[in-house]
Amino acid sequence: MSIPAPILTILLLVASNVFMTFAWYGHLKFKSTALITVILVSWGIAFFEYCLQVPANRIGHGYFNAVQLKTIQEVITLTVFAGFSVMYLGEPIRWNHLVGFALIIAGAWFVFAQFGGSE
Repeated sequence: MSIPAPILTILLLVASNVFMTFAWYGHLKFKSTALITVILVSWGIAFFEYCLQVPANRIGHGYFNAVQLKTIQEVITLTVFAGFSVMYLGEPIRWNHLVGFALIIAGAWFVFAQFGGSE
């Protein structure tokens, strides 16, 4: 069974964002670890993020344009980060964060909206 390109793109972007979030923010729980160590570990984690992100963009481009791919990635990033912040870092998401995220998602709607003009 073949997974449609848009679904596969989104699945790969979700997986890549999990790795990216751990690479960028996972070290915050280990503040006593030497900075060079967390940088190297983060690079190692980021390698797997790239192994998923690059194919996601290659597979999705053509079905989505580059602006749409970036917009999808940003919405996924916020969603993954919100869960990570609560579950891993133990930092709550407050109402103002949700309002900010909602405004970003509203912006994403405009990226995908068709207004009858030419592209």
